[in-house]
Amino acid sequence: MKLLHRARFTLVLVLALVVAACGGAAPSGDAPAGPLRVVTTTTVLADLVAQVGGSRVHVDSLVPKGGEVHTFDPTPSDVRRVAEADVVFLNGLGLDDWLAGLVADAGSTAPVVELGEDLPGATYLAGGLAGSDGHAGEDVNPHLWLDASYAAKYAERIGEALAAADAPGAEAYRDGAAAYAGILTDLDAELRAKMDTIPRSDRTVISFHDAFPYFAAAYGLTIDGTIVDAPGQDPSAAQIAELVRVVREKGIHAIFAEAQFSEDLARTIADETGAAVVSGLYTDSTGDAPQDTYAGLMRWNVDRVLEVLATP
Repeated sequence: MKLLHRARFTLVLVLALVVAACGGAAPSGDAPAGPLRVVTTTTVLADLVAQVGGSRVHVDSLVPKGGEVHTFDPTPSDVRRVAEADVVFLNGLGLDDWLAGLVADAGSTAPVVELGEDLPGATYLAGGLAGSDGHAGEDVNPHLWLDASYAAKYAERIGEALAAADAPGAEAYRDGAAAYAGILTDLDAELRAKMDTIPRSDRTVISFHDAFPYFAAAYGLTIDGTIVDAPGQDPSAAQIAELVRVVREKGIHAIFAEAQFSEDLARTIADETGAAVVSGLYTDSTGDAPQDTYAGLMRWNVDRVLEVLATP
């Protein structure tokens, strides 16, 4: 997925004032004066870092809860947070690459960790199909964390990055990463067992945007269409008509809608076809409790899907 970078002219106007007032990040590996200052792009990544780092880290997400990472426009206060960070985490793969530019603009020397790039053992997907070489590229779908087994790999990468930034805490970070990766491995098995209760004939869905290929591949669904190409891009009447045709022709029972976007288009297709809307799913952002953690949002998503697809 290739996304345009947001305009950066506002940042240029404020950099001299903001960065001058900021203390620089400690050199990599030095012990920080207090908790390690970590900046992430999304609240999902922030929770993963917090789970691994515990009390040794203070984590800020640039995109707020319920915000939209695809179209996020950084503010001057975001420049300050990045300039003060000891470590910066983003997903990469085109989802949030704007953060790398923000780090450069802020004059930060903090290490920038792209959690989704070249992830060991991951099979990368593009347009719902497996990539030919399993390697990240411009057309690769970035939403790997919606497969909990890949989120466990994120945890391991986070632990190594935190250990490199704070050598005195290295053992604690690695222990935290191993423990949390184990929790996520158990979560993955739990989700797979739940999803196995869905009848094989009811496993084809339509999604709002192309966020669910890894979720579908991991938990046994087939995605036969998306409503929008990317958030902020409304489909044409012809595209909606084609989705209505596909839903009717294939007897699709469920249309996925996401918590941070309007359900109007999903409801329009549902009204035309009789399909059910699986509403309030979380992808790029956490929500209120119990969806305020990664594990919580994954359980919420699966339970919402089961309410529709596992119901006789």
